[in-house]
Amino acid sequence: MRGFRHFGMMFFCLLVFMGSTEAQLQMGFYSSSCPNAERIVQDYVNRHIHNAPSLAATILRMHFHDCFVRGCDASVLLNTTSSNNQTEKVATPNLTLRGFDFIDKVKSLLEAACPAVVSCADIVALVARDAVVATGGPFWRVPTGRRDGTISRSSEALNNIPPPTSNFTNLQRLFANQGLDLKDLVLLSGAHTIGISHCSSFSNRLYNFTGVGDQDPALDSEYAANLKARKCRSLNDNTTIVEMDPGSFRTFDLSYYRHLLKRRGLFQSDSALTTNSTTLSFVNQLLQGPLQNFFAEFANSMEKMGRINVKTGTTGEIRKHCAVVNS
Repeated sequence: MRGFRHFGMMFFCLLVFMGSTEAQLQMGFYSSSCPNAERIVQDYVNRHIHNAPSLAATILRMHFHDCFVRGCDASVLLNTTSSNNQTEKVATPNLTLRGFDFIDKVKSLLEAACPAVVSCADIVALVARDAVVATGGPFWRVPTGRRDGTISRSSEALNNIPPPTSNFTNLQRLFANQGLDLKDLVLLSGAHTIGISHCSSFSNRLYNFTGVGDQDPALDSEYAANLKARKCRSLNDNTTIVEMDPGSFRTFDLSYYRHLLKRRGLFQSDSALTTNSTTLSFVNQLLQGPLQNFFAEFANSMEKMGRINVKTGTTGEIRKHCAVVNS
């Protein structure tokens, strides 16, 4: 009897282990169900990203914003279909996201090749990586097997996506909520080495930092004066765009971190990285090493981020259209 119980317990544990491993992301998840899936994504990105290279930054940002709300489940792609439920897409942090049509086109190609097999969540993760690589940035592994979520709430985007006005305490809390540490914070912030921002994301630093018409003293005065004179001419400028990494915003390099040490990080959240000894030490370590070290470390943090609260196995669904849940 004891032997039978022992065997039964071992069998139960084996079932649990098998279930847990089956639910994990894996490299080449679609090798049997859709063998050309990753090649289809990569080929489309390589053919079209150079027509709009700025999309590399915005789709990378889309991936980041998606993962920070309900995990990496493509909930950021869902359209609002009822006044009772405003989705993440219309939340303030996501109003400037672009590239939804790019994702939709990739999805249509995959649906034609392998209907109802490849998730929108995996498409976002793969496109983000392939677009960055195609424009000269680092490569990182993208294990697949994510499934798509069916819930998307604008309030959750507001509560979970780190705003550009974040101080260090807020950044640390929001990243820790996702299982990301201070090193990840520094590395993922390095994505600001490419792309642009609207003045509205930082103009309070120029014109009304504490609510009395003042300027953020942590911002280099010469840089601030240049932004006021040539770019953001008023507090309420919602249309002008500014390079996040001046002079190098199309190149994935270390100059973003050099700007931080010169007090020229565009956002308050950028500047916050220099207010903590641990994150400041990480910044200095990156600058003292070769670019390849940054690429390798960034790759590790991106793969880690891409695993946040993923839906796998039978959780969620494989959407037919990325903007709507299946009926």
